[in-house]
Formats: sequence, structure tokens, C-alpha cells
Amino acid sequence: MKVNFSFRPKLFDTLKNYSAQDFTADLTAGIIVGIVALPLSLALAIASGLKPEVGLFTAIVGGLLVSLLGGSRVQIGGPAGAFVPLLAPIVVMMGPEGRVFGAEGLAVCAIMAGVILFVLGATKMGSMIKYIPYPVVTGFTSGIAVIIMSTQIRDFFGLPQKLPSDFIGKLHSLAGSFEPNWPTFLLATVSTLAIWFWPKRIGSRLPGSIVVILLASVFSVYFNFNNNFGIQTLGTAFGEMPRGLPLPHWPALTFHEWRALLPAAMTVAVLGAIESLLSAVVADGMIDDRHDSNQELMGQGIANFVVGFFGGMPTTGVIARTATNVRSGGRTPVAGLVHALTVLLILLLAAPFAKTIPLAALSAVLVVVSLRMGEWHQFVRLNRWPKSDVMIFLCAFTLTVVLDLPTAVGASLILASALMVKRLAETAHVEPDAEVTQGDAPGQQTVGKKIPDGVLVFRVFGAFFFGAADKLESSLRRAGGLPEVLVLRMRDVLALDATGLDALDDLLEKQRLKKKDLILCGPHSQPLFALTRAGFMERLGEQNVCGDMESSLTRARQILDQKKNKKNIDSQP
Repeated sequence: MKVNFSFRPKLFDTLKNYSAQDFTADLTAGIIVGIVALPLSLALAIASGLKPEVGLFTAIVGGLLVSLLGGSRVQIGGPAGAFVPLLAPIVVMMGPEGRVFGAEGLAVCAIMAGVILFVLGATKMGSMIKYIPYPVVTGFTSGIAVIIMSTQIRDFFGLPQKLPSDFIGKLHSLAGSFEPNWPTFLLATVSTLAIWFWPKRIGSRLPGSIVVILLASVFSVYFNFNNNFGIQTLGTAFGEMPRGLPLPHWPALTFHEWRALLPAAMTVAVLGAIESLLSAVVADGMIDDRHDSNQELMGQGIANFVVGFFGGMPTTGVIARTATNVRSGGRTPVAGLVHALTVLLILLLAAPFAKTIPLAALSAVLVVVSLRMGEWHQFVRLNRWPKSDVMIFLCAFTLTVVLDLPTAVGASLILASALMVKRLAETAHVEPDAEVTQGDAPGQQTVGKKIPDGVLVFRVFGAFFFGAADKLESSLRRAGGLPEVLVLRMRDVLALDATGLDALDDLLEKQRLKKKDLILCGPHSQPLFALTRAGFMERLGEQNVCGDMESSLTRARQILDQKKNKKNIDSQP
């Protein structure tokens, strides 16, 4: 299949009529989003098992390239909460050569995921993401929210012990030993409530998270939180923050370790594609625009590829920061560029002050993010959903929490596909034509037409594929076996797959072995194309494919007459 490759970032189109007013709006929005991204980037890196500065590197490099090369006007890229349940286990995972992957493992995942994302976009696969069922997306999104909250238990309560990366392991560890630092818990609780109840009218210009972080840092210095209350800060936990970006380098992992990380990289790519395109769709609704999903994936791919060489973590479009950008007046990708440069400026100028930020305050930021991220209202609505969708939602949610994200997405998609096949199979029917007109044109009706003896007309409804193909044989068996001429009315068959084609092949072979005939009446374009391409039409004979019922019955009479004449000739001495 020929693919027409095109690479045109949205930035090029938006700069055509760019004005000073647009720049002012983008500048303001970009600065605000940069400030919002600062605590989130730090917290997400820590939650993923990395040093806090890795989150800033990702926000700067990834955010810059997503806005520069992406397919959305207002998308903001950077580290995302959705990645945390996937990335944290990779950091502590043991490689095939007996050493932990660590931060280098995430850099490799980002590079490989970048290549996969670019290929998906270049081959026009961006539109395929929309076929992922809604219960799968909402299920694993809610599960991710629970996992993010579980990663914050240690910092939120100030626990002395390190908790396992898996959810069940955390519960088991907490059941054995739970010794919170109550001043830490109090600070985290107050910070969470302050961010949660921060007035929205103020939050559009002055985010509650950054105010809480600043105040917590000031109090940390004034009251000497660490020495007096045992409250951990970035400085006590991670040391000094670097004052600039690292030099790009090739990850120090072997070929076997790269190969071992490929499944994880594929999951990162799929999850990143889903997250970024969902964010772009939300942004489209907010600004009444339409993003280019394939260009967005190519931009995300390049961003991840480059981020990996700077030792960053995988990056994607983020709904919360994108929505903040729109609400703050962002109009073009320039706002995203300003956002990345704002984070870079803070890193260059204010890195020494970051060591005073309490981990409890950063934990509060992620707790609020996870609470707002989860689709909690869907649990209330489950009793009104179809049972199949409830099963898919609960499968995605439970497996995300109990096992891991790749298993959850894979299993829930398989379940969704199986249930979809079941539903489609239930809509497919093969039954004797009972003269139901259903608004047919006169030529298509059997009403008022004499069906010759030895001719049986069957009507096939729905998708004729592997979930429904056996219904043809069952229906013929109930009708008493094969007639002299079987007419299959296929004008209501909209789709035919290989199994359906095989069922028709078997039917034709049985008809021929018993010297009986088959006629297809009014097949649609997709089944007709599939039958022609498979050579079935040639085996059947074009004269046995008719456009309507009238011509099908005429052809059936011709066949019966030919058989009758042949029989008379054979019976003569």
C-alpha cells in the first residue's frame, strides 16, 4: 500500500498571520503553564523513581519539540502522570545482564518509543487510536490515578521505609509496618486541601500548586523543617539540583538490554499516542480547531527520541497543562515554546532554591493530579452501562492496579474485541427469505414472485465473519439440506472476512459435489471485492452473481431448465 508522506508542523500554519496580540497572549499563557509544569515535572520524575531534575529536562526538551513539530495549535508536552505506573517498575527492573536498568532504561525506552511513534504518524496510523473503546481508556485512566496516589504514600506520610513498586507489595509492606511522620502528614494534608480548594478565578493566573510550593519552601527554611520536624526536602533526599541541561549522550546499555526493553518501549509508545491524541481532541473542543493526529505523533516521536539522549523520561501531550494553556489564552504553538523556555530559565536561575521544597508539598501536587485524573464518576454509572462495557472497564481498572499497565491494556483490548465479535455475531442472521420487503425495490422483492420448485432463497443479514459464519450451515441444516439451486441474498451483508469467505467456499464445494448450484444476489462492494480478490467469483462464475432478486430467479430457472433438458437427453435410448 502506497503511503503519501507529509511533514508539516502546525506551527508553520499558525505563523502565517501571526500578530503582536497573538504573541502577547502566547507569552502570558506560556509563562503560566511553565510555572504550573515546574512542580508537576519534579513530582512526576520522583514518582517514577528518578532524580527530580530529569522531569525538568523532559519538560524543556520534550515540551519544546512537541510544540515546534506537533500537529496541534495548543498542545503542551512533557512528563505525564499516565506514564508513572509504567516507568517506575522499569527503573528498578533487572536487565538480562544482571544489573538494574535505572534512568538509562527510561532513556532507551524514550528513544525506541520515539521511533515507533514517528513511524505510526508517518504511516498515517494516528486515526487508529480513536478505535480504542471508551471503557478501556476510562478504566486504565482510573487505575493509573490509583497507582499514582499509591506512589505518594511514602512522601505523603513521611514513612522511613522504601515501599515496593507494585500496588499489592505496597499494601503488604504497610500492613507490616506503618510509622508515619505526623508533621509531614499534616503538611501534605494542608497542601492538598489548599491546592484542591484554590479559587479557580485566581488559579487561571496564579496556580495554587506553585503558591503552595513557594509557601512550603519558605516555611521549610524559616522553621528548619528537616532538623526540627524530620520533614524531607528535595535537598535532603536528592542533593543539589544542576543549573542547566546535561550534554546529550548515548545510553550506556548493551544491545541485549535494549532488546529486553523493546516491549516496554512499545507500551510507552501506545500509551503516549493515546494520551497525546486524547489531549489534542480535548484542546480541539476548547478552541474549535482540528489537530493533525499523524503530525502530532511524528512530533511526539522526534521529541521522545531527542529527550532520550538528554537522559530524560518519555514525554507526551498532557491534558492538564494543555487545558491550562488554553484557559490562560494560548493561541498557537508559540505558547508551548515559551512554556519550555520558562522552565529552562527557572532551572538556570532558581535551581539552588529547589532544594528547600518539601517532598510532602510535591506529593500533595500529585495527589490532587491523580484525584482529578480518575474517572470516579464512571463507577456510579456502571449500573447503567451494558454489562459487556462494565466487564471491560473493570478489567482495565483492576489489572492496572493489581498487575501492570501493559497487561491491563492488552487484556482489556482482547476482551473488548471478543465482546465486539460476540455482539456483531449476534446481529448476523441467515434465514429463509420470508417475503419481508423492508422497503426493497420491486426487483429485490420476493413478494408476488413464484419461487420455482427446487430453489431455496436464504437472506443473510449483518457482518458475515468468523463469529457468524457457522450460522449459514446451521440454517441450511434446519431447512432440510441443500436445494437444487440455493440463492443467497447478500444485499444486507456489509462486511465479509476470511472465515466467511471460507464458509462460502465450503458451501460452493458441497453444492458442486452434489451437482447443485449457488447464486449470489446483490452483494455489496466490500464483500464483492473480497470474493473477487480471493478468486471465488471466478470459481462461482460471473453468470451466478446477480444484481437483484428478479434476475436471480431468472438465472435459477435457466439452471433448472438446463438440468431438465440434460436429464431428458440422458434418458433417451
